[in-house]
Amino acid sequence: MRHRRLRILVASAVAATLALAGCGSSGNSGSSGGKGGTTEITFWQQQFEPYQQKWFKTYVDKFNASQTAVKVKYQVVPGDTWTQKLKAAQAAGTQPDVATTNYGGIPAGVANGQFAELDGLLPGKAWDDIKPNVSGFVKVDGKHYAYPMLVEPSTVLYYRKDLVTAAGLDPNSPPKTWDELLTWAQKLTKGTVKGMSIASVAPDLGWSSWGLQYNACGHLPINDDWSAANAKDPCYAKLFQLYQTLFQKGWIPQQPKVGYADASPYGQGQVAMMADGSWAVGQLKQSFPAMIKNTMVAPFPSVDGDPSKPTATLGGWTLTVDGKSKQKEAAAKFIDYLLAGDPAIMADFFRQSGFSKYTVRTSVDKALASDPAATSDPFMKIISDKVVATGKAEPAYPFDISLAFATAIESVMKGKSDIPSATQKASDAIDRVIKQQHLKGTAPKG
Repeated sequence: MRHRRLRILVASAVAATLALAGCGSSGNSGSSGGKGGTTEITFWQQQFEPYQQKWFKTYVDKFNASQTAVKVKYQVVPGDTWTQKLKAAQAAGTQPDVATTNYGGIPAGVANGQFAELDGLLPGKAWDDIKPNVSGFVKVDGKHYAYPMLVEPSTVLYYRKDLVTAAGLDPNSPPKTWDELLTWAQKLTKGTVKGMSIASVAPDLGWSSWGLQYNACGHLPINDDWSAANAKDPCYAKLFQLYQTLFQKGWIPQQPKVGYADASPYGQGQVAMMADGSWAVGQLKQSFPAMIKNTMVAPFPSVDGDPSKPTATLGGWTLTVDGKSKQKEAAAKFIDYLLAGDPAIMADFFRQSGFSKYTVRTSVDKALASDPAATSDPFMKIISDKVVATGKAEPAYPFDISLAFATAIESVMKGKSDIPSATQKASDAIDRVIKQQHLKGTAPKG
């Protein structure tokens, strides 16, 4: 589970490279006219948690058995070989018809012709079923190029009921503002137990703070058209001060042994609260089951207490059809079956995930609303209704920009720089990235 976010960021970083490779390929990995007129397509899935491979295999087999028009050849590709294998296939013109693609990789892939437009290939009702705040994740210039599968909020607040009660706090009334969060962190820091854990190094801060950047300012540290940095906006001061106070007061671990995505410090009792993504639910259930009954979740607090403002970005995965595929209709038929069809199919996926990932379709929400396993889960409804519902898309710009701003956060956090100096340095670094990578005017339009 802890490697999940790394794979997403790696996939995002190499998206442009893969897209360029795709442009040079002749395309076509499927074949038609097989036995009984069956069209054969290939589907490559990047390797995820073991239950996901089992789920994909189950429903590929069910799809193949349900009809004779399309046969799917399914292949799991390990994450550490995905880039190399896909690039080689694209160069040889044998790339898969269907592949798993993260949200951040879509704009670059579309710009370079890697993905087929899906409007007209999937029924209109499939698009109408997607939640409004997720719909734009798979669109470029108003056209759909992927069908979403799931979202994973980057930031959720987890806390221990026993320690919260012992500190004289009400576990049924979690902090709503950043100031209240600081009060909780202070009161929960006792002995060897820190008040909370949160990202504290630039590589983790680079992606885990996106939602809080939106929360503080309503925008990210770059202009909407990617023409210039916007890192010096005064509204970011409270964001810097939040991280700075937590670190310098000693309310979070000073030298964490694991990254932000790993819930182990919370599971092992080293911290009383934890900021982590929704995937932490799965890790706690699998590795620290005894902690579940003593854990509550809430949306991460907002800078001013407004619950409608985002505090998390929504990462996740989609299925795309290769732009050079000669079997686009057959490929779309498979995607329609797996991701956009019977809500029970995706409801089963979320059940298998331990409800650590979240649906993008209103019909699947309705299916889960009548599922005893979902309704009895202590976390699912809160995360779905109060975190996913306000989540924003992960930015599509190069991670270099996120890292520049995150470096500023870490510098202020650890007392190496003041806010004006750090944000000026970040602004200069972002402007250099814009110039060197020719980003001006290239921001994707939903």
